[in-house]
Amino acid sequence: MSNVILIVEDEKKLASIMADYLTLAQYESHILYDGADVIDWVKDNKPSAILLDLMLPVKDGMQLCKEIRAFSDVPILMTTAKVEEIDRLLGLEVGADDYICKPYSPREVVARVKAVLRRVQSTQQNTGFRLDVDKYQAHFDGKCLDLTAVEFQLLKPLAGEPGRIFTREQLMRNMYDDNRIVSDRTIDSHIKKLRKKLLALSDELEFIQSVYGVGYRFSLTHPTQNSVYT
Repeated sequence: MSNVILIVEDEKKLASIMADYLTLAQYESHILYDGADVIDWVKDNKPSAILLDLMLPVKDGMQLCKEIRAFSDVPILMTTAKVEEIDRLLGLEVGADDYICKPYSPREVVARVKAVLRRVQSTQQNTGFRLDVDKYQAHFDGKCLDLTAVEFQLLKPLAGEPGRIFTREQLMRNMYDDNRIVSDRTIDSHIKKLRKKLLALSDELEFIQSVYGVGYRFSLTHPTQNSVYT
């Protein structure tokens, strides 16, 4: 991963100030002033994090966040000038890692960027489990597993937040972006197939564990260590 923070902000003065503060914090930065070229730039450059304004020319931050999440887990910190939009964004769960309301302190934004990057690094180091978003592969303990697009989209949110319980509805929204109707049985069927494939990485760990009556969570502990798992 690079040390570049992508700033997507149409207020040029604010973007410049933010870039200066990131430079002082030992980060490189790149600025885009509208949403037109963001997706291609992210795919080509793989930044460490993205500071993404909600209201942008050409394509807004909400749509960009959804499109980025279709191929990348890069940390996204979304900014907005309206407090009420924060609640709306949280409700929609568009995939941002943090939400910052304008006007903001550049020092606070830098602190939040550092916090998000530390959390991502800690998760990667502690789990030893890694997903390759370009090749649709899962890596663990020196082993590699090829996944289908649907399997990868199902596993990505789970592995991205170990320990968090995801409902079937939340997993469905991550798997499909066309608002199709999928039954709980369909999700359970995909989980069952994915679990079988994950045995190739470890036959001792059940990476995806069921939480009775709620949904699923990702864990590297043995399921018998906690009675809520089935």
